[in-house]
Amino acid sequence: MSRRSRRAAPPAAPPRRRRAPRGPCAVSLAFLCGLTAAILACDSPPPAGTDAVASGGPERAGAAADVEPAPPDAVAAQPSDAAAELSYTPAEPPDAAAELSYTPAEPPDAGAAMSYAAAAALDGGSPDAAAEALDGGAPDAGLPGSSEGCPDDMVLVEGDYCPVVDQICLKHHKEYEKDQERRATPYKEAEGPTSVSERCLEYRRPSECLSKKRAPMRFCVDRYEWPNRKGELPALLVSWRQAVKACEGVGKRLCTEDEFNFACEGEEMLPYTYGFARDAAKCNIDRPFRQREVTLYHYERCMRHPRCKAELERLDQRVPAGSMPACVSPFGAYDLNGNINEWVVRPGRKSPERSGLKGGWWGPMRGRCRPTVGFHKEEDYGYEQGFRCCKDAAAR
Repeated sequence: MSRRSRRAAPPAAPPRRRRAPRGPCAVSLAFLCGLTAAILACDSPPPAGTDAVASGGPERAGAAADVEPAPPDAVAAQPSDAAAELSYTPAEPPDAAAELSYTPAEPPDAGAAMSYAAAAALDGGSPDAAAEALDGGAPDAGLPGSSEGCPDDMVLVEGDYCPVVDQICLKHHKEYEKDQERRATPYKEAEGPTSVSERCLEYRRPSECLSKKRAPMRFCVDRYEWPNRKGELPALLVSWRQAVKACEGVGKRLCTEDEFNFACEGEEMLPYTYGFARDAAKCNIDRPFRQREVTLYHYERCMRHPRCKAELERLDQRVPAGSMPACVSPFGAYDLNGNINEWVVRPGRKSPERSGLKGGWWGPMRGRCRPTVGFHKEEDYGYEQGFRCCKDAAAR
């Protein structure tokens, strides 16, 4: 019998690949997935900054060390107010653009909040609406400072500004000292991330100007934080770009980093607007920190969402503008330290890095004149972030 040769089994057909669904449903699904991932990622707080201050002697806090241009994942020369940055909120979700044009029939009941007209002007309102928000207020009589060459609601800042300052801390807050000890290495240097902000209780007098020449400056600054009305709570949940637009809408501009420094410290280069010793009784600072637990929207939209509004009310520890008479700068501007962080322009930088935050807010943060928090982008906003405006002074 002849053997039949076995036939090799035919190769198995490759499994049929399922085609990805196409059409509007698939596009919507992809968009929603991407949007969800983006929101979840953005809602996380940025990493804490690092306090790189050597122990064994008083801290030298020069201007270069105070500025924080580094992103949150880099090591900064000065602490980045890590606990303060937990209030960080990403740019609003995509549907927020449509919300900006919304105008309810009556102002929402915001409790103790900024004027509704000012909020509407921030959230996409016209320049006329912004001007209307500030119109009608009589100039404050008997207040410190001069409005010569400036609008009545602003004060004149004039003198010689020192670009680089040496300020030596003699005594830190106990919380900061303990944190330094906890993170100390065998070489007596602090290492690793921290959520404790560097708070100096007393500086050596006087501050020293390290610049060869001082720069003459002359400009106007709002007496109070936006909306620049005495007795009204300052705006918050405001992005840098909204602040720029609001100031332009009333014929002003957002202050620069150097303008804020000089308006806050004066020619004496004061660490705090009121002097060299930290005093929570003079400015709205050092209140207990409250962790944000709910994503917040821009102010006007937040007031329309009960959950957002309730969370803001829980977090909010502002005081009305000008309600702490001792918290005034040498030129007569109020609340430049504490109450809210204030957006400024950092010249020479490109978008979205032109934004900086100055002055500190109500929490247990640095709350001084010189430091700048520089890693918040232009679209970011937070429950402690607001601003004030500046303007060129009229020629003599």
